[in-house]
Amino acid sequence: KSITFIEVCMRTVLHVAEKNDAAKTIASILSGGSSTRREGKSKYNKLYTFNFNNSLNVMTSVSGHMMNYEFVGEYRKWQSCDPVSLFTCPIEKIVLDNMLNIKLTLEQQSKKAHKLVIWTDCDREGENIGQEIVDVCIRSHSNLDVYRARFSEMTQRSIFHAVNNLVRLDTALSEAVEARQELDFRIGCAFTRFQTLHLRKRFASHINAVVSYGACQFPTLGFVVERYKEAQAFVPEEFHKIKVTVEVENGDTEFQWTRGRLFNHHACLVLYQICLENPTATVTHVTSRPKSKWRPVALETVQFEKIASRKLGMNAQQAMKVAESLYSKGLISYPRTETNKFPKSMDLSELVSKHTSHGEWGEFAARVLENGPNPRQGNKSDEAHPPIHPTKCVTNLSGPDKKVYDYVTRHFLACVSKDATGTETTAKIDIAGETFTAKGLVILEKNYLLVYVYESWNAKLLPHMEVGQQFQPKSIEMVEGQTTAPPLLTEADLIGLMETHGIGTDATHAEHIETIKNRSYVGLTPDLRFIPGQLGMGLVDGYDSMSFNIGLSKPDMRAATENELRLIAMGQKNRAQVVQEMLAVYKEVFQRAVVEVQQLDTKLSECFGIQPPGGGGGGG
Repeated sequence: KSITFIEVCMRTVLHVAEKNDAAKTIASILSGGSSTRREGKSKYNKLYTFNFNNSLNVMTSVSGHMMNYEFVGEYRKWQSCDPVSLFTCPIEKIVLDNMLNIKLTLEQQSKKAHKLVIWTDCDREGENIGQEIVDVCIRSHSNLDVYRARFSEMTQRSIFHAVNNLVRLDTALSEAVEARQELDFRIGCAFTRFQTLHLRKRFASHINAVVSYGACQFPTLGFVVERYKEAQAFVPEEFHKIKVTVEVENGDTEFQWTRGRLFNHHACLVLYQICLENPTATVTHVTSRPKSKWRPVALETVQFEKIASRKLGMNAQQAMKVAESLYSKGLISYPRTETNKFPKSMDLSELVSKHTSHGEWGEFAARVLENGPNPRQGNKSDEAHPPIHPTKCVTNLSGPDKKVYDYVTRHFLACVSKDATGTETTAKIDIAGETFTAKGLVILEKNYLLVYVYESWNAKLLPHMEVGQQFQPKSIEMVEGQTTAPPLLTEADLIGLMETHGIGTDATHAEHIETIKNRSYVGLTPDLRFIPGQLGMGLVDGYDSMSFNIGLSKPDMRAATENELRLIAMGQKNRAQVVQEMLAVYKEVFQRAVVEVQQLDTKLSECFGIQPPGGGGGGG
């Protein structure tokens, strides 16, 4: 009876997080571990009840986006209209079928509340998910007072700071997402219907699935095709060079010819014979200077994805899922950030001190504290989140969780420590007028390399040399080789290109890569490099053969769209205007594609190794 009485008399605050794990963690922090769990309408999204600030508080969650755009009426049916009409026909935003129970929970709980606090992730997508939550709740309780909690990690300090400094939702950020969603929905559906209906009919024996188009996935596919073609078109050239070997303690050192390599065999042979006729080497130059191997800069999302792909044995999408799980459990900070420099207000010593008792890197952390944390700062900040860093010290993780947590922690400790230092010696020798050079390295202090096991720095011995000294090399050889084709792209390479050309965001790179893999537009070689499939190659070649001013497989159009979205997010452009302008650009390209669709037929026929199908005509 006492609980019922309290619930009746106390004012109720409804809190909504982006995922159940986050709701559970936040409720535990705010309640001091005394929250009571109840079931909601969705079995995956619980209710956590607790008293806080003289109010009854109910914490629940969504599971990411609840809503999506959909066409109205007959436009939903593929055969009911010309795909070009999808650029301008009516659309509506609806709650997804698998989110209806979450919607019911929000409606039910918002009726009892006087205040709503949004705890979604603090980025563009999180702001838009927050707006979806508000839209549902306001329909049930129009007088709800809506606030937004801003935080970057699931720690007591961060959560209490957020709840004591509530703000309002940033509508500009949400509007940017709405614009992106509408553009991707209309453009993607129009092209997908057009090419699927047309190509299934023309290539019934080769294509029976949906042939999807996405304004980000297609330029991503374009990068793969472009590199593959460069490799295929590459013609190796034979080159020749002179190699000098000098004997040192425990091995040999090779001196590099300063000419590099020659592509004229006869010219190289003449110089080689001159060296053999007078093989005495004279030391002409010896210098030593301090050498440093720089510690890593503070960790942002794109760098994390690249390292995960290269060093952790998992793809970027898998790594991000693990990182998001660790964040929800309060073990690391928010993993989607463009920031690679720590704010001056951040207490790095406190973060380091949490790790001084760790069995693997405790001693290293203690030394960092003695010297004082000194982060190597980058030059980027999204003004929303700090670089990725550990927020707790744990030792009970295993599998992918341990891999990602260990990397984030080791990267953080390396970043705030010192560069590795050494002494580099450069020696030059002259043999019959030809100059050769070699470098040696003595490592003095490994510093950050003691904890950052993902990089190495190896010493290299040079014999003691003095200017004017003469000696006989161990060997002088003329060797030949061939130039090699540019390698196919790795996932890390592809993410780098997407970032450079503005395709997607740090939050969506991995998603777009997975899409082109799942559609069989690309495959992977045994050494995990991307290679285009027949369908992917045919689509890119087909569209590239059309008379567009800007190619669909090139990054320019999408990069321009992403720039417009940034301006909306900054409040400098109007959503409706941007959507109208970008749809007009893509509609013009679409109409040209329909007219020239035979180019698709021709290129896909070449890729499938069949005769082009008869007949012409576009659309479906």
